[in-house]
Amino acid sequence: MYLGRAFEDMCAQMYYRGKMFGFVHLYNGQEAVSTGFIKLLKKEDCVVSTYRDHVHALSKGVPARQVMSELFGKTTGCCRGQGGSMHMFSKEHNVLGGFAFIGEGIPVATGAAFTSKYKREVLKDGCDEVTLAFFGDGTCNNGQFFECLNMAALWKLPIIFVVENNLWAIGMSHLRSTSDPQIWKKGPAFGMPGVHVDGMDVLKVREVAKEAVGRARRGEGPTLVECETYRFRGHSLADPDELRDPAEKAHYATRDPITALKRYLIENNLANEGDMKAIDKKIDDIVEESVEFPDQSSVPARSQLLENVFADPRGFEIRPDGKYRCEDPKFTEGTAQV
Repeated sequence: MYLGRAFEDMCAQMYYRGKMFGFVHLYNGQEAVSTGFIKLLKKEDCVVSTYRDHVHALSKGVPARQVMSELFGKTTGCCRGQGGSMHMFSKEHNVLGGFAFIGEGIPVATGAAFTSKYKREVLKDGCDEVTLAFFGDGTCNNGQFFECLNMAALWKLPIIFVVENNLWAIGMSHLRSTSDPQIWKKGPAFGMPGVHVDGMDVLKVREVAKEAVGRARRGEGPTLVECETYRFRGHSLADPDELRDPAEKAHYATRDPITALKRYLIENNLANEGDMKAIDKKIDDIVEESVEFPDQSSVPARSQLLENVFADPRGFEIRPDGKYRCEDPKFTEGTAQV
């Protein structure tokens, strides 16, 4: 959890220094959800995220230097600099992407879960892989959400729908936008368990996650889990965060999941202050290195802009010498007239 927090704080520094561009959505405050769920997974299990995806990628094992390099737009990033903040992807770690539009990732996650079921029941390869689909409260009035709940329940897919309910969809209060704000109730409506958990307590999240992941792995079908949490920063780094009540923000600041876990470890004699400081130092070194690495990395070549767009790169007219036509200095001639 501390890696996620320190990494996101560094992202804010780098954003304001002009090292990264576009919209950057930070995860501060929600770390207990990512850690509580993803750290239970095997490498073969899949994670599908949202535009607030940096920490999900870190939790699944994507190295911090690769995530930061992606944010810097460098070739050493997990998407070679082509994805950026909202599109973290790693085939090696089965992170199937961050998605910029709400609800976009849920059908992808449902498809991944269907793949696991197909391997298990048709190909008979003993597959017990599961998929986690992360999304926010603002997505839960979206049609794709309901369609995929229905499919997952109908086919008993090994998927867990994880709602990170941070109470605000950009500047819209969840209580103002939803007829029944208890999202977990939508699970039983489709014939699957629905669970509500304190998303600021990593141990409580982990207990709920163990049951849901175990259920999916046993072939017993999907679960909808609503994790009530809170983001400590604005919707993105471009958001001055003036809409939320200062008293509300102050209340949730006292429930910081990292502070709470540190207190629990010390009070139960599982660690001492020295151990905590050693962990902090180790994480700070990792984050510092994650910034130094992309600073020394190269930006993508111009020709890379046209890769991974169409299955057939000949659509971009590769010349006989093997170079893309766009590399010809005359490539843009006439575009003004067009």
